Amino acid sequence: MGFGEAIAQGFRKYATFTGRARRSEYWYFMLFYMLCVIAAAVIEGATGLSETGLLGGLIALVFLLPTITMGVRRLHDIDRTGWWMLIAFLPIVGPIVLLVFFVKNGTDGANTFGQDPKGPGSVVEEF
Repeated sequence: MGFGEAIAQGFRKYATFTGRARRSEYWYFMLFYMLCVIAAAVIEGATGLSETGLLGGLIALVFLLPTITMGVRRLHDIDRTGWWMLIAFLPIVGPIVLLVFFVKNGTDGANTFGQDPKGPGSVVEEF
């Protein structure tokens, strides 16, 4: 999955907690999110709006639900329930555990949460 496809898929399924998300889909979407945050910070710094943080807050609000659902679908790809997202609230250890989960390769073939999005016999949405 390419950069543009991952972004489109992330926003198309912004409230879909079912299914699976490939590693490339997750990491390209996170890259786009970080680029938007950096761009917002640069714009706020250049215009003097950094005290309010309005643009950064708006970006965070727009991406809140899509990043949560993308993380849940990524966890589904490694055959873990989406409730593992709550481990992020544990200081230090939680985010590290999630990072390890998100870096792992997805399970081959079908798992509890659906067909393998990149394996044989899977149905990958065409754009």
